[in-house]
Amino acid sequence: MNKTHDQVKRISQFSAQPVVSVDRSTRRGVIRGALILSSMALFVGAAALGMVQPSPNALGAPDQQLVQNVVPIPPAVQADIAAAADNPAASELPFITETRVRAGDTVSSILRRLDINDPSLLPFLTRDQSARSVYRLFPGRTVQVAEDASGKLVWLRYFHTPGGDPKSPVTSRYLEVRPSLEGFKAREVEETTDTETRVAVGTIRTSLFAATDDADIPDGITSQMAEILGSKIDFLRDLRRGDQFRVVYEMRNSQGRTAGPGRVLALEFINQGKAYHAVWFSPDGTSGAYYDLEGNSLSGAFLRNAIKFSRVSSNFGMRKHPIHNQWSGHFGVDYSAPIGTPIHATADGTVESIGWQNGYGNTIVLKHHNQITTLYAHQSRFAEGLTKGSKVSQGQLIGYVGNTGWSTGPHLHYEFKIAGKPVDPLKVDLPVAQNIEPEQKQRFMAFADPIKQQLQTLARFQDTLPESINVASR
Repeated sequence: MNKTHDQVKRISQFSAQPVVSVDRSTRRGVIRGALILSSMALFVGAAALGMVQPSPNALGAPDQQLVQNVVPIPPAVQADIAAAADNPAASELPFITETRVRAGDTVSSILRRLDINDPSLLPFLTRDQSARSVYRLFPGRTVQVAEDASGKLVWLRYFHTPGGDPKSPVTSRYLEVRPSLEGFKAREVEETTDTETRVAVGTIRTSLFAATDDADIPDGITSQMAEILGSKIDFLRDLRRGDQFRVVYEMRNSQGRTAGPGRVLALEFINQGKAYHAVWFSPDGTSGAYYDLEGNSLSGAFLRNAIKFSRVSSNFGMRKHPIHNQWSGHFGVDYSAPIGTPIHATADGTVESIGWQNGYGNTIVLKHHNQITTLYAHQSRFAEGLTKGSKVSQGQLIGYVGNTGWSTGPHLHYEFKIAGKPVDPLKVDLPVAQNIEPEQKQRFMAFADPIKQQLQTLARFQDTLPESINVASR
């Protein structure tokens, strides 16, 4: 190992994130229009923002901006870093290297990339039951190894379950392998993740996912955005070029690495010139819901779509039947999607019937309040545990897209009926859930006021961005 590399690896041992990265590939590439704000609280205090502007002399280079807060290195750590290069004792500390799992990777290819040459490690990882979590390699997940000054393995860690699901315990799990007298020993380690708050802005040009990818927003946050405003905006049909969004969300971190997305905290979406807002409000600190800035609930009694992202292949009304070749009424909406695409209940309800229904194939009918029923046909299979009389909640998985019954291709046939009369689910004025309780209204307004100001600040900033940044492009 040359001296420069040796010093770099020693210095890394004293940094806040003790990693020498040998592979930092990500799925998004260049970040356009991303804002990253890390803070201990959502809207407390003022953060000093540093802006990196593209050089005016960089001809042909795309305009880029990155805004983020800078966390200073503590003086004690700076002193350790300065002394580490000349301190012989530092060579006794382990050197840590890291890589990300790539599509098509094997355990062997990862070990080669990390320059691990112990011939007994690969057989242990691939055969020992205690290391079974390494059998499944998820692209994008992290593998780290620590070596001593002579190049011998100290430990290997595979961060297979980064955590970050806002609906589950906020923990991260990883496999740790260490040398032992018998060869190697493996164990699963679970630890609590830290939370930071980030903000991002974007403008629609082609699709919601294209815009959020360019803003470096995780897919999990994108899906939440569509779910939160699903009763207000039809993300399959209503998006237009030039629509804008501003979002504040959580990210989970574990040992200095991103562990996964948390919860959307605040959202503003401008769709066809109309602004929609969402704020997560949890008065008891354990449960909560999304409301607009006036305290109206966004948990609509019915979602516009049973499939999160798809396309309408046949509208409500008269049509020529694709199989019978005759004109007849089509009393639902067809959503084209691959077989196996999850289907979700559009509202709270009870399973009125589940099973085979002639031309409908595998079908579920849900009964809701106010004499409303919804029907989901041509499914390949149903979600486990559902029977007649089962209670389901809005957004719950009830089945999977199929091609059963009188169907010419995989799709979901969705019907919406009021008192037995079919209505167009894309046009009906959907009922909404109850608003915030009166006794909590004053507390909510006090909570929402600084959020409104924050979103206004983001909007003013977004308006200053050049077109090449402000409008997402791919």
